[in-house]
Amino acid sequence: MYNILGINKDSRKDVLGMYVSQSEGANFWLGVITDLKQRGVEDILIASSDNLKGFDEAIRTIYLHTEIQTCIVHQIRNSIKYVASKDQKAFIADLKLIYRADNEDQALTELEMLKEK
Repeated sequence: MYNILGINKDSRKDVLGMYVSQSEGANFWLGVITDLKQRGVEDILIASSDNLKGFDEAIRTIYLHTEIQTCIVHQIRNSIKYVASKDQKAFIADLKLIYRADNEDQALTELEMLKEK
């Protein structure tokens, strides 16, 4: 089951839909996005996904200007697969300093320090 959550301009979270599929792919997501449009979702400012192939294209077929981001959990999972298991705990601690930074400058500084390590 795939749950679609939305946050409106007033920071109110809503479940926009629940969809069941044997597998996910571009056609599945295009159907989901089409259904959301037909049910009244006017615009999607930012979409977060697990970087599924075809997801970006499916959203942009209907919502041309949507900013698409990879979810932070998936970014971390993708990052740690390149780090030796004995170093992963320290790497994750350093990585948290980047995505928990208060501003872009601080995040860039933390990223630079991680690169040096």
